[in-house]
Amino acid sequence: MSYLAPIKDMLFAMTELAGLNEVSQLPGYEDASLDTAQAVLEENARFVQDVIAPLNRSGDVEPSSWHDGVVTTSAGFKEAFASYGQAGWQGLQHETRYGGQGLPKLVATACTEMLNAANLSFALCPLLTDGAIEALMTAGSDAQKELFLGKLISGEWTGTMNLTEPQAGSDLSLVRTRATPQGDGTYRLFGQKIFITYGEHDMASNIIHLVLARTPGAPEGVKGISLFIVPKFLVKADGTIGKRNDVYCASIEHKLGIKASPTAVLIYGDDKGEVGAGAIGTLIGAENRGLEYMFIMMNAARFAVGMQGVALAERAYQKAVGFARDRVQSRDVAGSPGPVAIIHHPDVRRMLMSMRAQTEAARALAYVTAAAYDCAYHHPDPQTRAANQAFYEFMVPIHKGGSTEMSIDVASLGVQVHGGMGFIEETGAAQYYRDARILTIYEGTTAIQANDLVGRKTARDGGAVARAILAQVAGTVAKLDASPDTDLREIAIALKAGHDALGTVVDYMVATYKSDIRAVFAGSVPYLKLAFTVLSGWQMGRAALAARAALDKGTGDSVFLRSKIATARFFSDYHVLTAPGIALSITQGAAGVLALAGEEF
Repeated sequence: MSYLAPIKDMLFAMTELAGLNEVSQLPGYEDASLDTAQAVLEENARFVQDVIAPLNRSGDVEPSSWHDGVVTTSAGFKEAFASYGQAGWQGLQHETRYGGQGLPKLVATACTEMLNAANLSFALCPLLTDGAIEALMTAGSDAQKELFLGKLISGEWTGTMNLTEPQAGSDLSLVRTRATPQGDGTYRLFGQKIFITYGEHDMASNIIHLVLARTPGAPEGVKGISLFIVPKFLVKADGTIGKRNDVYCASIEHKLGIKASPTAVLIYGDDKGEVGAGAIGTLIGAENRGLEYMFIMMNAARFAVGMQGVALAERAYQKAVGFARDRVQSRDVAGSPGPVAIIHHPDVRRMLMSMRAQTEAARALAYVTAAAYDCAYHHPDPQTRAANQAFYEFMVPIHKGGSTEMSIDVASLGVQVHGGMGFIEETGAAQYYRDARILTIYEGTTAIQANDLVGRKTARDGGAVARAILAQVAGTVAKLDASPDTDLREIAIALKAGHDALGTVVDYMVATYKSDIRAVFAGSVPYLKLAFTVLSGWQMGRAALAARAALDKGTGDSVFLRSKIATARFFSDYHVLTAPGIALSITQGAAGVLALAGEEF
């Protein structure tokens, strides 16, 4: 079964939950009406379904290859990427003055989901390029923007993010790559970077590397890191390509999943180009502020990786539903004259409902978060911008960590629905499981996201933003509880329990952060998962309210609307109701986590 974009659910989340109508009234987004959004989504769906999705399986079987520094991508990728750029999809959310379409992040998020669901390995190249564009837009000089942005937005060139080194891992304070000033405004870079997604490939005429490095005399630790633009080929003042720079791909990794995406080891300064020893780069912004600038790129990438989790879950769900409808095995437990399709078996239905509910809940939360980003940057009222910025920043680690953890669970259920056939590569279910496994690791592990949520997003402001969000959840609980619909009132009971559990943990995190920080961080990942579950449940509650209102008015597709309420009820019963137990494990479980000394393991 190939991929079919769930446009109806996407548009429901965009209009009923994320406030597309309000977003389309923001300055600069006046053309982003529902009609426009629907047209963009439908065209994007056609493109990814016809052009990108057919390459997913073949890229997994015949991944990118490396030979003597040259990387050849999987068959069809180069042509598909050219079509992607020519159709304008790389520039969807970027500024029109550099050739972008200037659409809201909310609309672009739905397209990001579709692209990743169609082919995760392919989608990683545009994802990193988007991050490079964001970083240059924010911190680049006018000259740098003019030189690089147009080609990146058009898809003629691609971008990368070069952080990690063999000795550093996620600890960027240990970065050793050095940048020596040449006296003419350029620097020569020497060092090694690892895990560089699409660090070398054949899909674009140039690759623009954004590289963290240290200048002479820079302070130790993260305060001494600067950010540099280092193109694969030097770029002349007129924008044309010049000499081959001294950056060389020493190898690409052999991975569990996302096999078609080349993950490169890059060597800077090995005298393998046409410019002599040392890769030539230019500084972005000021020296020693590189990590600050790179976080712009990292935050964009983290949100996008969260969307990868939603996308893979959707693809795994569609695959499992298709198999369950076709696979005939065993009689119905209630009695049947012969074997039935396994979709009739209650436990298979439970697994499919769990896959569906978790995916829809994560999608809803992501789209609401994307709309907050649009309001944070485009709303005319400063207070509204600030409130939306705080909400967006709070939600990014929850979305990234929660959606990616969820995708592993959903992809695993997809294998289980297939039974023994799910363990066989030829059926395709295993690929989604393998691909999903990286999502909780790259762009910051779940623990890194959780540490950010605890320290910067909860403890720093005394839980103010968290409690403001909880107040909104309480408002939804009240509306659900007042409904004459039994399902909605049951959702209210579960969401109230989730609200109270999350509130208890927020209070615990704030109160305990300074007195017992190890205990707090022992529960940081469960806290993130709890927040993700409850806040996703909040969106499902809102979805149920919107669906019930539409049914009462006699508008919309009644089958779709009733299924939305049923899915929200399932999510509440099977997922939100786990919140009190998770809260207890956080507030009372630190002693168990820390009980053994390191040498006792």
